[in-house]
Amino acid sequence: MKDCIFCKIIAGDIPSVKIYEDEHVYAFMDIMPLSKGHTLLVPKTHREFVYDLSPAEAANLFSAAPKIASAINETFQPEGMNLLNNNGAKAGQSVFHFHLHFIPRYGETDGFGAKWMTKEKEFTAERIQELAEQVKMKLTPAT
Repeated sequence: MKDCIFCKIIAGDIPSVKIYEDEHVYAFMDIMPLSKGHTLLVPKTHREFVYDLSPAEAANLFSAAPKIASAINETFQPEGMNLLNNNGAKAGQSVFHFHLHFIPRYGETDGFGAKWMTKEKEFTAERIQELAEQVKMKLTPAT
């Protein structure tokens, strides 16, 4: 896509600090990092959301993920690492080319935080089962 910043990075039209590339994916350091080693992994084919990835594209991307995570881990030895993907503006996506963040974690003041607010009172075991059945219906091939 001609107006996509990540497509321009992949094409070499915009400079990046590349750490990995193969025929399917491109990984580079985030220029607005949340922590030391913050890296982005993108498919070379423009896809906006995870829903748009073909099974082969997803397999190529996620097969590269452990290599990148391991290299970041060995290099910087963080206390942990978040892998994050935002799908859609309401989920915080700001660049509409699928990308997976690798965010090394160094402690509570490292620039990234997520607060979980569970809703176990709203989502009882029975309600969770109902929701699961709705999702499973979409996963079952039509006969």
